Formats: sequence, C-alpha cells, structure tokens
Amino acid sequence: MRVDLFDFDLPQELIALRPVRPRDAARMLVVKGSDAPLEDRGVRDLPSLLRPGDILVFNDTRVIPAQLEGRRGEAKIGATLHKRLDLRRWQAFIRNAKRVREGDQLTFGGGVTAIAEARHADGSFTLAFEGDEPVEVLLERAGTMPLPPYIAGKRGVDAQDREDYQTMFAEKDGAVAAPTASLHFTPELIATLDEAGIGRETLTLHVGAGTFLPVKAEDTDDHAMHAEWGRIEPETAARLNAARAAGGRIIAVGTTSLRLLESAAQEDGTIAPFAGDTAIFITPGYRFKAVDGLMTNFHLPKSTLMMLVSALMGRERMMDVYAHAIAHKYRFYSYGDSSLLLP
Repeated sequence: MRVDLFDFDLPQELIALRPVRPRDAARMLVVKGSDAPLEDRGVRDLPSLLRPGDILVFNDTRVIPAQLEGRRGEAKIGATLHKRLDLRRWQAFIRNAKRVREGDQLTFGGGVTAIAEARHADGSFTLAFEGDEPVEVLLERAGTMPLPPYIAGKRGVDAQDREDYQTMFAEKDGAVAAPTASLHFTPELIATLDEAGIGRETLTLHVGAGTFLPVKAEDTDDHAMHAEWGRIEPETAARLNAARAAGGRIIAVGTTSLRLLESAAQEDGTIAPFAGDTAIFITPGYRFKAVDGLMTNFHLPKSTLMMLVSALMGRERMMDVYAHAIAHKYRFYSYGDSSLLLP
C-alpha cells in the first residue's frame, strides 16, 4: 500500500510534552467496530468499558538510559542504543556517523568508552563497551532517557523523565522506548480493574529505537522493520488461551504487546510460548489471530503504528478517528491521551 495513505496533518500544539497527573486522568477515545459512534471517555472509565473475564496484556520491559553523548577524537557524536546483541555489545544508531569508522574508540561521559566494531547496512553500528562493569552500570552513569525525537526536539530531557517515561509494570531492563500505552495505569486503576473481574498478564518486548524511525519507502512492501527481542512465558500463554476459551477477550495494552502476541499466535489463534526476535509488520489486510482489542496512544502520520491500528480497525475508520481526536484536541504521542480500539 502507498505510505501516503496514512498521512494526516497534526497541529504541533497537540504534541504532549509532559504527561497529565495523575496518570490515569488522561482522556480516552473509545472506538467500537466500524459504525458505532465514537465515545469521548477517560482512562478511568476502562473498568466499565471491559467485561469480567477480559484480560489486559501489559509489556513489563524497563527503559534504560540509552541516549549517550560523546566524542570520536575531536568530533561530537551521539549514540542511541537500539538492540542488545550480547552482554557487552549493543546495536546503536549514531548521530554524525560519517565521522565514525570501524575500530574507532568512542568516549562518553563518566569515563565510559566503546569500540565501534562494525557498521550495519542500515548505517547503525555495533558498539562494544569496554571495561569490566556491567553495561547497565555504565549507562546509569553516562546515559539519559531516550525521549522520542518529537519531545526531545522541543525541550531537554530532565530528571522528571526518569519517572514519567517508565511504566508501573517496568521490571526487565532492555527497552530504549517506553510501551507508552501502559503509562496511563496507576495502582488505583489496577485495583478497580481487579474488582471488576478484569484479568491481567505480562509479557516482555524490549522496544528498540527503530520504533521512531520514519517510513522512508513510498510503498509499505519496501519498508524493512527492525527486529526486537521478546518473551512470552509458557505459563502466560496457557492462561491467555484458557481465558479466551472461556469467552474472555485478549486486550493488548500497547502496540508492543499486540505485536508480540501476534508473533506468537498460531493459525488457529492459540498463543504459543515465545522467546526470540520479531520483526512483524502489520498493515491493512493482516488477519489478527491473538488479540480482540487494543489500548494505545495516538501515533505519528505515515508510521508503522498508524498502519497497525488501520489494519485493526480499517484505514478510513482510523482517519475519521484521528480527525475527531484532532478536532477535540486530544493530546498526541508518548505523553498524550489514549484510545481503546474494539473491532
């Protein structure tokens, strides 16, 4: 499909630069099927919008301070870690990469150094961090939170982002972007969901920096997704399958949860245990097998995530949804408002 079919104009003032407080006070646009009227609701309404026996699936990845500023000799460079390769090596996107050659030592803050071992076909590098300290310790010393470019381009990253850009479910280090749909949840909201008989499960997908890369191809067939690592434990898969067999709906909280569930799904809709990379690219025409709904924020024009929600609800339907969201001044992107999509 043509990528420009997923384009729209967004007023810059609707890009949220900070989250609302408390987190569950955000607005939520509810979209049911293809003909039902849109409902302007709030995240706190979620327990009344779902049914007992439904299961919300969260991503428990934890964002690491993966943005590094440093030098190669006298040249300033920046590095955004994208995907862990092993204990000391990460694939990274480099700013000012034309000044970096294979074998160069890159020097970051706090005495952290890495060797640019290999350049990949997409222009990224393998960085091998030097020394004996765990890479996580080095990043805590030298790195900052990797805010999306549409926020970082408008203001500096600060200490508040260390808390704001982390979900309440964050447990497993490895993401360089937050699963932002889960940012809206609070212990109070979870307690209300529990009382309503709505279940929850977690999986892990370490979100990579590729999630922010624009689609440069003119046709979706020519776009290559970056792989991300994920895991669904056998016990989790078994509980999800049992819940669905009992009539419950599987509602993915965030596109990251959805993409991993669909990667693990069998043709009959059964969710299998999963551990490994996924580069699934969901566009209109895709047949969903594992999920019955999605809670997600509002996405960038012409992005792979705009294509994903269009696959779930229909492209024309989602273009109408986004026109409504813009007209009613919903807040967009990572720190913005939410939507609940129930096809």
